[in-house]
Amino acid sequence: MATKVKKAYFCKNCGFEAPKWLGKCPSCGEWNTFTEEVIARESGSVAAAVAGPLPTTKPQRVRDIRESEHRRIDLGNAEVNRVLGGGMVPGSLILLGGEPGIGKSTLSLQIALAANGLKTLYVSGEESAEQIKMRAMRIGVGNDECLIYPETLLENIIAQIAEHRPDLVVIDSIQTIYTDVLDSSAGSVSQIRECAATLLKYAKTTGTSIFIIGHITKDGAIAGPKILEHIVDVVLQFEGDSNNVYRILRGIKNRFGATFEIGVFEMLEEGLRGVDNPSEILLTHYETPLSGIAVGASADGVRPYLIEVQALVSGAAYGTPQRSTTGYDARRMNMLLAVLEKRVGMKMFQKDVFLNFAGGFKVADPGLDLAVVAAVISSYYDRPVAEGVCCAGEIGLSGEVRPAPRTEQRISEAARLGFRRIVVSGYLPKGTKHPKGIEIVRISSIDQLPRALFQE
Repeated sequence: MATKVKKAYFCKNCGFEAPKWLGKCPSCGEWNTFTEEVIARESGSVAAAVAGPLPTTKPQRVRDIRESEHRRIDLGNAEVNRVLGGGMVPGSLILLGGEPGIGKSTLSLQIALAANGLKTLYVSGEESAEQIKMRAMRIGVGNDECLIYPETLLENIIAQIAEHRPDLVVIDSIQTIYTDVLDSSAGSVSQIRECAATLLKYAKTTGTSIFIIGHITKDGAIAGPKILEHIVDVVLQFEGDSNNVYRILRGIKNRFGATFEIGVFEMLEEGLRGVDNPSEILLTHYETPLSGIAVGASADGVRPYLIEVQALVSGAAYGTPQRSTTGYDARRMNMLLAVLEKRVGMKMFQKDVFLNFAGGFKVADPGLDLAVVAAVISSYYDRPVAEGVCCAGEIGLSGEVRPAPRTEQRISEAARLGFRRIVVSGYLPKGTKHPKGIEIVRISSIDQLPRALFQE
């Protein structure tokens, strides 16, 4: 019996499916995003046709389920292992997204070529084998057993995986893979959904770990249907400015660990280098003290680091003062400037204010409020902050200074890097532990900050 062809309309922005064309997507609200695609659901799913039937199972009580020991696979990259929670779990499906040119293919090839004893299959739908060889020679080949396979047809990829039985498979990228079971083109909503479901089923039935690279939209979201992020076990986001050398690998979703860890990389000619100590790239040592510069103790997840905050306050040449930020929420800065004007009496309505974070980092930590205000005060009065002073605290609308999350780790990081004084909230518990050699200055309101910053 011939397979009945079924057509449907999908939103290119969010993947919403509708039986007819719609002008406005009811899910995401975008206009003119629906495209017609041919699907063939009556013949069974692609996953069942390619990966075969699942073994039959029966319901079990929670106490009767045997807990197997999950062995973490070392990927040969300390920063990626950290973000994954200590390594890759066998049979997991990991999705890596990021801007074009950010280094997704470089990072995935470094993982595939890592000399960690894993048999790896690198499937490329975007580059030829010669292009991959050129990149491999540039970053250094450590694993001669890595197999390179330029292919876009899913059935051929599954056949090669079944033949070679690798420990790790890298798919670059999911938007270029297609299956013959569906008539739609590669990169369409239905193709991405079915190919991802097939890879997930194969990973779970065979215990093969699969690393998928995904494109992103102009808004920064991972391209394709939202269900793609629900299917996979781990979603990693590669962030950073392609004009800058530093990159951040951030976990958005992780079924096998927490999502508060970050990995920091530096892009070099020979590939991505993991940065063990992020503070070393975010602090600059100046020969003479400069005004408008303050150091804040930040914590992204459980990883503390110190970052340099730069502010420039100048008289407004025109009627409306300018407010410009790089790597920081402009609305948050406007709120802090309003608090300075109301609680400290600084006439910020007459000033242009520009704010920048060293290294091109994007920071959303409320614990850096005190450092931002310290840099603004320093530039306003044109007085350098005392040497060896850093800040860690959150500022409220009443001008009160609240404790920053994980203040103990921030204090320890400041002491490790040789800072002599750290300004924190006066509401911090008295029994907070801190290492020797660093003075803890507690302030309860923002008007006490200038004295703490400028006294030697």
